[in-house]
Amino acid sequence: MSIADGETLLYDCREAFAESLTELARDDPRVVVVCNDSISSSNLVDFAAEFPERLVNVGIAEQDMVGVAAGLAGAGLIPFVCGAAPFMTARALEQIKVDIAYSDVHVVLCGMSPGLAYGALGPTHHSIEDLSWLRAIANLTIIVPSDPAFTSQAVRWASSAARPVFLRVARFGVPLIDRQGRDFVAGRADQLRDGGDVALIAIGIMVPQALEAARLLAEQHIEARVLDMSTLAPLDREAVLSAAVDTGRIVTVEEATVRGGLGAAVAEVVVQHHPVAMRLLGVPGVFAPTGGTAFLLEHFGLTAEGIAAAARELLSSADENETASDGGPNAVRLGVIAATTADDSPTVTPKGRF
Repeated sequence: MSIADGETLLYDCREAFAESLTELARDDPRVVVVCNDSISSSNLVDFAAEFPERLVNVGIAEQDMVGVAAGLAGAGLIPFVCGAAPFMTARALEQIKVDIAYSDVHVVLCGMSPGLAYGALGPTHHSIEDLSWLRAIANLTIIVPSDPAFTSQAVRWASSAARPVFLRVARFGVPLIDRQGRDFVAGRADQLRDGGDVALIAIGIMVPQALEAARLLAEQHIEARVLDMSTLAPLDREAVLSAAVDTGRIVTVEEATVRGGLGAAVAEVVVQHHPVAMRLLGVPGVFAPTGGTAFLLEHFGLTAEGIAAAARELLSSADENETASDGGPNAVRLGVIAATTADDSPTVTPKGRF
């Protein structure tokens, strides 16, 4: 169901997910669902009504849920595992690693209501570590769609990927992004806006905020490139390095901890090939307080205004450090903030299999 926010329609990506999954099931009898007593919260009511024999509800038993899905995949089916992201990724991490990724089976893990979606239920229900945990696991594609169109397309891609996939499905309302006809491509960032002053690299529900931040910055004659990094693993290294070379400054934005997620992934590429000034926006290594999702996003500066402010601060800091670097023996360099390289043509390695 979409809701009105002023003049902007906001969409629950779980609806696009469920509609696409049901359509897939009509066309492919191999598509099945395994869930953990989460039929309603995963928007599976219609799927359950139409395909009751193709939905396995294991109850509140996330480890069993993932293990059962691995077995079904081994039997030639295409299981979509649906459950709340904080519980699927925390309780069943070993099964995700061993039964799914290491065993290299075609299972689509669908983490519902991730990030700060369950804000009022507190840190036990906040799924801010999921991207960090899963990015450390080899052979697992991680997709974080930013709007209903990309969610639907990612579901369809995942159904034919023939490999382990984690799909992070947002609950918090987002607008439909104007992509000028471009479709989701696994492993490729979608450049939504060009700019040469700073790059804003975002995922999930932070992408619309990054776009709005770029508009605010443009009013101050700051041109920001905006990248929707819908595939976190494997990361689009070419897009990251192009942003680093062309803008010299990067702000990453994620509805997750900054420890090990998008910001860390981008920094790993940048620091090895073309160091530039960076700011990592997200939850800064703390347990979030209890409160509504909108309140928490505001609390951590994960809004258009907060992103724009971070970009302005980054531009100011980088300029100051560049001045200091030319100021003689008392000049100070602050790590990556003032780091530069002599080679503006970084070596790009293949993105790998996804």
